[in-house]
Amino acid sequence: MLQPQKKRPKMRKTMSGLIMLTLLSSLVAPGLAGAYTAKNSQVEFSDVSVQAGKTVHLPVTLKDAEYPVKAYNMQIDFDKAALEVVRITPRTYSTIASSPEEETTPEFQYYINNEEGWVRIIWVDLTGNNHLIDTGEQMFDLEIQAKSSAVPGKTKLTVNQADSEHWRVNTIDESPPSEMLGGTITITAASSGGGNSGSPSTPDTGSSSGGGSSVSSPVSSSAPTTSSTPAAAKGVDIYVNGQKKEQSATASTSTSGNKVTTTIHVDNNKVINQVGSGLRSVLLPVTGTGTNAVVGELNGKLIKTMEDSNAEVIIQTDTGTYTLPASQIKVDQVVKQLGGSAPLEDVTIQITIAPSSDTKKAVLEAAASKMSNTTVVGAPVDFEVKAVYNGQQVDVNRFNAYVERSITLPKDTDGSKITTGVVLQADGTMLHVPTKVIKGEVNDAAVINSLTNSTYALIYHPTTFSDISSHWSRTDVEDLASRLVVEGQGDHTFAPDRSITRAEFTAVLLRGLGLHSPENDVTTTFTDVSSDSWYENEVQTAVSYGLISGYTDNSFRPNSEISRAEAMTIVSRAMKLVDLAKADASETAALLGAYSDGSKVQAWAAEPAASAIKQGLVQGADGKLMADADVSRAQTAAIVKRLLAKAGLI
Repeated sequence: MLQPQKKRPKMRKTMSGLIMLTLLSSLVAPGLAGAYTAKNSQVEFSDVSVQAGKTVHLPVTLKDAEYPVKAYNMQIDFDKAALEVVRITPRTYSTIASSPEEETTPEFQYYINNEEGWVRIIWVDLTGNNHLIDTGEQMFDLEIQAKSSAVPGKTKLTVNQADSEHWRVNTIDESPPSEMLGGTITITAASSGGGNSGSPSTPDTGSSSGGGSSVSSPVSSSAPTTSSTPAAAKGVDIYVNGQKKEQSATASTSTSGNKVTTTIHVDNNKVINQVGSGLRSVLLPVTGTGTNAVVGELNGKLIKTMEDSNAEVIIQTDTGTYTLPASQIKVDQVVKQLGGSAPLEDVTIQITIAPSSDTKKAVLEAAASKMSNTTVVGAPVDFEVKAVYNGQQVDVNRFNAYVERSITLPKDTDGSKITTGVVLQADGTMLHVPTKVIKGEVNDAAVINSLTNSTYALIYHPTTFSDISSHWSRTDVEDLASRLVVEGQGDHTFAPDRSITRAEFTAVLLRGLGLHSPENDVTTTFTDVSSDSWYENEVQTAVSYGLISGYTDNSFRPNSEISRAEAMTIVSRAMKLVDLAKADASETAALLGAYSDGSKVQAWAAEPAASAIKQGLVQGADGKLMADADVSRAQTAAIVKRLLAKAGLI
């Protein structure tokens, strides 16, 4: 289909592939030559670092273009001795083909040839300019693995930009010159991590699914003690900005009962002095510990330095990986909770990835047993952040942006048998958190994004309904139902075309985003939302995150059917949470003007509607936006799924 280079094995030319190539070729506008000098389009491949034997995501973004892009075609070459491409994921609302062998006509197709070191990607907007890619938007994501045998150093992705068959970026009006930027991959050596000496262990404090940072009582002498004999800690390497920093940390282990903990103590001043203000990331790779708990320890001074540089700390273990922007720790607020006088260098920040207790495992299994067709896959994992100073402890449980963590699936576990990640609640229930599964060479991994710290697990919960087998929304509904986001009517039906109420729409959106409790303790009283209603918590949660505000008469009208304008307004507010750009004033007029009834959108809904259109969350029908029409259950599922996918959360 994609006609690779000469001497490379040809891919099967399906009807889909022929159509795609014909469409791509027809997008070059012939009448503009000589009219003006076209501005070069720039496609930026991120520069990333990866440890040998590990995977890394390399986003590809449209950095600059005179007009939005409606198609691209590229063949990317890489060092086959050092790298393998695991997966390619588009960041547009496309019908995706996992291979170019599909018989339908998907918008996005790719082919990976790791044996020869190249990938081929082609994308065309088949929706009539509804899914254009604009400047600053991500085009796709390359998941790349550095081979275990890879030699540390730098390697670069390349493209034959002189050959239009290998490199072409078409805007809505023409096919201007385009250039590739970046694409440097820094490979660092594998680290054994760990050690065999004594250090205090981290007590298992149980589930922490809600609340913000909180101060616990001073650590008492009755806390669990280690049964191992303290010994000299072992020096280990860490990676700062992708570069190995030898002997910049020490590792020690401790045992309490049957719990083994490996603690990495970072040489904070050494790291600060080595990089100054250019700090971007601190990676603590700890392998060979199996399912043991791992704690990364940094002091408040280093965290503050990282916060000022917008840097992140990464804990990488056999169990999973935690990628935490230092700004989300909010070290200044933590110090205030510790009394306000604690010197930053004396505050210890502990970032923990640990297997959950047997009690939590039993609670999760019990919750799964109460649900039909549900299996817990693998073991649950606790992700924790704590600050300790002078016998006091602050738990950092909430963030104001999504924080990524991953759980490594057991060997030989099929990633397709994971439908979502769940968070364990204090009442023993489990609820959806945005999750996507990443293919690995040995183990797949589930990437979870959440605004809280807690206990997370993975489940398999395939779901369908008898009345959606031939409905346009089947894929969206089944996906969200398997994630515990939407529910049926109790008789194995979904009623996809039934209108949805304001309370129901709010609840589905919150479940999709993984927002299960209010962000703060501030409550808002609506005259028609009683404290014993099923939706009272959902309403308070939505208010706390700024998603809803109610009407001027202090009512919420939870049982009224929600209009498309109201739905788009709520969704546009959620876009801020997931870091999706909204439409500005000039875009608003143009986007609404594309619909025959766009001028009828009321002023309060104009910008939200345009923002939803800009991000491809709504499309309209027959050239109409129909802002005043009701929203159906099927449309709700589609909108929420598009929001999560556009944000890269699923």
